[in-house]
Amino acid sequence: MTTPSTRKPALPSGVYGITAEKFSLGRSNVAVVEAMIAGGVKIVQYREKRPYKSHRQMLAECRRIRALTRAAGVLFIVNDYADIALLTEADGVHVGQDDLPVPELRRLLGPDKIIGLSTHTPEQAREAPALGADYIGVGPIFATQTKEDVVAPVGFDYLEHVARHCPLPFTAIGGIKQHNIGEVVRHGARSVCLLTDIVGAGDIAAKVRALNAIINGTP
Repeated sequence: MTTPSTRKPALPSGVYGITAEKFSLGRSNVAVVEAMIAGGVKIVQYREKRPYKSHRQMLAECRRIRALTRAAGVLFIVNDYADIALLTEADGVHVGQDDLPVPELRRLLGPDKIIGLSTHTPEQAREAPALGADYIGVGPIFATQTKEDVVAPVGFDYLEHVARHCPLPFTAIGGIKQHNIGEVVRHGARSVCLLTDIVGAGDIAAKVRALNAIINGTP
């Protein structure tokens, strides 16, 4: 079993921001992250897929985002690409069940990087601590169209199971919008990922503030 380092920051509560440029109304990932930070996010994940962008383009974007997040004291996570995370000195990596195994990532990244793991079943959540994950993603809570290889919605039963039984911090993800985020919070989530509802908002900073108010119970 890999023991997570105690020097790593914990998963912050509130909105967990994720980039999704094709839903961003023509705005760049860098501009979107800047607006998210202005709205108060404490963690941002860079998520892009080939062939939409080359590794060179993603590296350049991540270097700019790393500068923004470091200046603001915001955690910066890279989805999938451990090489880009290392080159940009990101705080960590988030992977799915079919990506590089968490123990192998830990060997590559070392003890002080954050590793997040997407999970969809109680069995996957139960295995995550022994693998060395620092937090898990729980979802998709609702149906979502932002991923081509998405699994079926897990609903609130799995979210409640994780809230009651998983020792790791977790973030809820998948089809979550402003109109249903309160229900997600009532079922145990304290960190919530939203994609299109944020990156597709006319005023991203205002949207983040409104969502955080719901999560924190201060609308």
